[in-house]
Amino acid sequence: MIGRIQGTLVEKQPPEVLIDVAGMGYEIQMPMTSFYQLPAVGEQVTLWTHFVVREDAQLLFGFCEKNERGLFRELIKANGVGPKLGLTILSGMSASQFLSSVQHEDVSALVAMPGIGKKTAERLVVELKDRLEKFGKSQSVSIPTQPAGAAGDALVAVNDVREDAMGALVALGYKPAQASKYIDAVYQDGMESEQVIREALRAAI
Repeated sequence: MIGRIQGTLVEKQPPEVLIDVAGMGYEIQMPMTSFYQLPAVGEQVTLWTHFVVREDAQLLFGFCEKNERGLFRELIKANGVGPKLGLTILSGMSASQFLSSVQHEDVSALVAMPGIGKKTAERLVVELKDRLEKFGKSQSVSIPTQPAGAAGDALVAVNDVREDAMGALVALGYKPAQASKYIDAVYQDGMESEQVIREALRAAI
């Protein structure tokens, strides 16, 4: 089991990062709530990880906070919730928002996530309400506010930002038409891709 990774952040392509550890590159998928907290490329980073081995793949998921990894592990124990859906949930909601939705049985907030129908949302509430009591407000993970990036006048820069945001939302389970709709609704000149992704996810809820 790979429980923690510490190394140099080489690439950031939401929702995936590449971290160099003593010359070996680890591809790690992250929920956007953790992705927003990453340092700049070239800097050192430490992630708490969860390793998944399947017949067709070996996948590594990373989190900036240990308790967020714990919540992810509780999520994927629920019937019908795999790592990809767990990643999607923790990208569209902070840990505290998800806990609040479960505790208050707010099925409508959960249904807003791609891949979660009403039955799945109701099952999540039933299965997780008692199990998640240990994740109190003191352990919640919030989405940090990021300063706006410098505006880029070049069309190619705008296209790159939108394409990065589109790729991230599709990877998180949104259909291309949905992703495009949310991006169009929130995009403003000068926004960086992470800002667009964050606001699009908020618009989707």
